[in-house]
Amino acid sequence: MSLIRNRDSKPELLVRRLVHKCGYRYRLHSANLPGKPDLVFQTRKKVIFVHGCFWHRHPRCGLARLPKSRLGFWVPKLNENRRRDLKNVRKLRKLGWATEIIWECEINDPLALEEKVQKFLR
Repeated sequence: MSLIRNRDSKPELLVRRLVHKCGYRYRLHSANLPGKPDLVFQTRKKVIFVHGCFWHRHPRCGLARLPKSRLGFWVPKLNENRRRDLKNVRKLRKLGWATEIIWECEINDPLALEEKVQKFLR
């Protein structure tokens, strides 16, 4: 698991390219915000998280299926990831930040993804 990247993943890089192409500028992984959001739009007080469907338990997504072995390890770990994500979003909203989550499976439809990003950042 030490080989699992927490930044600069393929989905994150695709989202960053798309956001930049749309003309928006951002900061990366701001450590002073809860959850270290992937993209931070400081002047707009908006953040985007790019989540992997498996690691962050995307509801009703085929990529979020559980492994077949070691369920005693995986279920608590993945549930804790989900709880931590929800807690960080709540903290950010209390601080006045708007949040958007882009799921790994959403990068397969670039037009819909661009529309989602544009709608959020307007």
